Amino acid sequence: MTQKDALDILKMGYNIYLTGAAGSGKTYLLNSYISFLKDRGVGVGITASTGIAATHMNGRTIHSWSGIGIKENLAPADVRSLRKNSKLRKRIEKTSVLIIDEVSMLRARQLDMIDKICKEFRSSDLPFGGLQIILCGDFFQLPPVKKGGEEVSFVNKSKAWQEMGIRICYLDEQHRQGDGKFLQLLNNIRKNEVDEDDIAALMERMNNPLAKNIALTKLYTHNADVDAINDFELKKIQQKAKKYEMYSMGKSFLIEALKKSCLAPENLVLKKGAVVMFVKNNFEKGYVNGTLGIIADFDENNCPIVKTNSGKTILATPESWIVEENGNAEARISQVPLRLAWAITVHKSQGMSLDAAQIDLSKSFEYGMGYVALSRVRSLDGIKLLGINEVALRVNPEITEIDSEFIRMSEGAESELGQMEPLEINKKQKEFFKLIMPPEIDFEIGDKDYFKHTERILREPTHQKTKKLIAQKMPLEKIAVLRGLVKDTVIGHIEKLLKEGEKIDIDYLKPAHDDFEKIRIAFKSSEDGRLRSVYELLGEKYSYEILRLARVWLDVS
Repeated sequence: MTQKDALDILKMGYNIYLTGAAGSGKTYLLNSYISFLKDRGVGVGITASTGIAATHMNGRTIHSWSGIGIKENLAPADVRSLRKNSKLRKRIEKTSVLIIDEVSMLRARQLDMIDKICKEFRSSDLPFGGLQIILCGDFFQLPPVKKGGEEVSFVNKSKAWQEMGIRICYLDEQHRQGDGKFLQLLNNIRKNEVDEDDIAALMERMNNPLAKNIALTKLYTHNADVDAINDFELKKIQQKAKKYEMYSMGKSFLIEALKKSCLAPENLVLKKGAVVMFVKNNFEKGYVNGTLGIIADFDENNCPIVKTNSGKTILATPESWIVEENGNAEARISQVPLRLAWAITVHKSQGMSLDAAQIDLSKSFEYGMGYVALSRVRSLDGIKLLGINEVALRVNPEITEIDSEFIRMSEGAESELGQMEPLEINKKQKEFFKLIMPPEIDFEIGDKDYFKHTERILREPTHQKTKKLIAQKMPLEKIAVLRGLVKDTVIGHIEKLLKEGEKIDIDYLKPAHDDFEKIRIAFKSSEDGRLRSVYELLGEKYSYEILRLARVWLDVS
């Protein structure tokens, strides 16, 4: 689905899950919709599951926005306590559209808690109290962090997801420029189809020196490695060390829980020139959990002065983390909200975009770690790989299945949109915005700027552009490179063209006769006809791309 089509669907007021590979333009699209909403005076909650992701949209964490904080459950007493928070009540009541980015890091239980709070504060039994909900993310990113031995579920397993009538917008165009080999590598990781060329491309980056003028972030899979590197780098600085000890008060078991959920170290040692990361949100001061910078100096009270990567100068004074019960503080810890950050964990890097990174995947222990770490960087040239193991490039097979379903659902939404007349789309959008816009704002003002559906008539559909290249008998790989797409998307265009009754000559793309016969028999023998079933029946000999191409021929015949 294109960004334009997805934006049209968003403006009709549907609850949406917006997804797509790294570089498909998810954050750009969200920011476009946010600007549209703000221009119309619509109350929009801009949130993400992590502080770093929230910064890309000038938002806050969903935990902070909704009031759930670090809670694992929401008892009736918790809801009563939250209702006393007038700021929270006002925030939720004034919101019409709630955006939650990086939802792969959110647990199903947490989404249900947010749903419950919105219903309570808006006095409505509708999903999320009647808010338009836009979830954004990519389930190929890392899953929610496990608590103890608990099995965690993605948000699509939540009750709220099942009840909200969600539509899928799967962006399939690529907006990162210039590194087709890297994009294909990332796409192959997503499909669990890493080949020899991909491995060779990565091996070329093994211990490969990067330009000295590039700011380098070091990504590791384990906290112990991160801590060791940060301690080593700190010792190299020939400056006087400043030490900060965590202060705590309250019930001991609650204090321990706070310490585990808080990223601030109990004993923090800093020096002028140290690379640091903020570990708490403070919007007034201009930082969020994940803001990176360097210690520029210390004030007269020995509080660190941080020069952030974006150029801001911030005085980092102690912050508190609190557990409240009925409005009373049952436990509190206080510390300067910083930690050393020459190296950070792959988990913590999620949501970042980096020019260059030194990456060690030799101790990867979880599906998706390699994909997340590699996709943080904009090109292969910006990667220095220290090590890699066999787990690093694997993704969860269950997520591969879910992703295929999301693609099918997105194609359905795209097809439905394509069958609508421009005036019908315009009408639906106007109806939605008249419901959520402040009554004092004239809807017609600027109307022409935002509802140019004549563009849909004048603009050539993306699959029609692919059709022209097929007519030239261009190889699949070359079409993908020229169009800035992955091969899977090109095959999807072929399927769409045939479904629309277009007469296209794709004889030159048909798999070799012997291969095609084996695949045909496998599809016929398969109980459910799904690609994964056929892939396994054939002993994983053929790529998903070849199987999809063969399926195109089988459908035609």
